[in-house]
Amino acid sequence: MRKDEAVSTWTAPSTTEPVHATVILPGSKSMTNRALIISALATGPSTVSGTLRSRDTDLMIAALRDLGVRIDIDEDDPTELHIIPGPLHGCSIECGLAGTVMRFVPPLATLAYGAVFFDGDEQARSRPLDTILGALRSVGAQVDGNSLPFSVTGTGRLSGGVVDIDASGSSQFVSGLMLSAAAFDDGITIHHVGKPVPSMPHIEMTVHMLRQAGVRVDTPHDSGDADTWRVHPGPVAPVHWVIEPDLSNATPFLAAAAVTGGEVRVPQWPAATTQPGDAIREILRSMGAEVELTDGTLVVSGPEVLHGIDIDLHEVGELTPTVAALAALADGPSWLRGIAHLRGHETDRLKALATEIGRLGGRAVETADGLEITPVPLTAGLWQAYADHRMATAGAILGLRVPGVQVDDIGTTAKTLPGFETLWSDMLAGSQSCLETDGTMS
Repeated sequence: MRKDEAVSTWTAPSTTEPVHATVILPGSKSMTNRALIISALATGPSTVSGTLRSRDTDLMIAALRDLGVRIDIDEDDPTELHIIPGPLHGCSIECGLAGTVMRFVPPLATLAYGAVFFDGDEQARSRPLDTILGALRSVGAQVDGNSLPFSVTGTGRLSGGVVDIDASGSSQFVSGLMLSAAAFDDGITIHHVGKPVPSMPHIEMTVHMLRQAGVRVDTPHDSGDADTWRVHPGPVAPVHWVIEPDLSNATPFLAAAAVTGGEVRVPQWPAATTQPGDAIREILRSMGAEVELTDGTLVVSGPEVLHGIDIDLHEVGELTPTVAALAALADGPSWLRGIAHLRGHETDRLKALATEIGRLGGRAVETADGLEITPVPLTAGLWQAYADHRMATAGAILGLRVPGVQVDDIGTTAKTLPGFETLWSDMLAGSQSCLETDGTMS
C-alpha cells in the first residue's frame, strides 16, 4: 500500500453512447523526471515549464531537495520549476513506487557527501534494482543492499568507467546510469549483455535530453558498437526545459473513443517525439480506428467494430494495459508479444492482466513473452489495480462497455495523472477538461 494515500474503490462509469470530448493532459512524467536530474547537475540554474505534478514527480522533487538541490515552485504556476544546483549531502529518500526515483537517483547520490538511504512502498521492495546498484559498485560506488531498502555512501565524486550490465529487465537501468554520468570522472561506457533492451524510445529520450544540455553522448548508432552507450565527462549546461504532454497518459482517453465508436481530441500532440506513447496512433489504426494529427491536435474516431491485433510491444511495453483492455473488447483474438519484462514493473503486469480479465469472465492467457486474449462477453466485478496506475486505467476502459466494473484502487492513478477520475467523467460528459496548475480540475 502507498504510504501517503488511502486506497479508493471506484465504480467505473459505463456508457452506451459514443464518447465525444477534448482532453487536455499535463506534462510527461518521463521527461519531467529526466529534466530534474539533469538540471541538478547543471553549471547554473535551469527552469522546467509544463512540469507534471503527480506522486512520481513530487517524489523526485522531494528527493533532489533532500540531497541539497534548491527547487523553487512558481506561486502562480506550480508547473513552472526553478532548479538551482548545490552541494549534495546525505539524507533519506522516499521512492514510493516510482521506478525513475529508485533507478535515477542512486547514481546521483554517489556524488553526495555522506550516506543516502533509499526506501519506498511495500510493493517497491520487489522491484529489480540489483542491475543498476551492481553497476555502480563496479565503478567505485559504496552501495549496501540489492533492493529497497538500500544505501549509497558518496564521497562527492565517482570514478565511472566501463560497465557490463543486463538491461533486458528495464531500459531505466541504462538511462539511470547515463543521466548523472557526465559528472563522473571518466563518464561512463555501458555495454548491454543479454536479451534486447525494452522500451528503447525511453533511452532515446535520455540521449536527446542530455544532448540538449550539451553533454556528449555516443550511441550504438553513432559508434557502430552494438548495445553500447558512452556518456563523456564534462559540464552540464543549464536548460529551459519545456515538457511535452504525457502521451502514455493520453492512451486510455483515446481508447475510450475506440471502444465506444466516439471521437476524442488531444491538443498539443507533438509532431515528433521520443515518447513511447506516440505508438498508440498506429496501434489504434491497426485495430480499426481512424487517427489524424492535424495542426498539433490528435483526433481518434472509433470504428463500428474493433479488431483484434497481433503486435510486438517490446519497445512500448507501458502501453500494454491499454492495448489489453482494447483487445478484450475486440471482435477477435489478439496476441501481445515481446513484453516478458513487464513481470518486473509496478506489479507483474502480465499476471495481473490475465487475472483481472479472467475475473470479469474474459479469456486472457499468459505466454512466455506476453498475452493471448480471446474476447468473450464480460460481466460486472472487481478489478484489482495492484497499486499500478496503468492497471487502474485499464479497468476504467473496460468499465465503459461493462457496467459494474469496480476498480479497487483508482487513487493509484495519482502516480502519474492526478485527477484522473474527474478527467474521465468530464470526457463522458462531453466537456473539455484539463488539469489546472494547482493539480485540481477544470
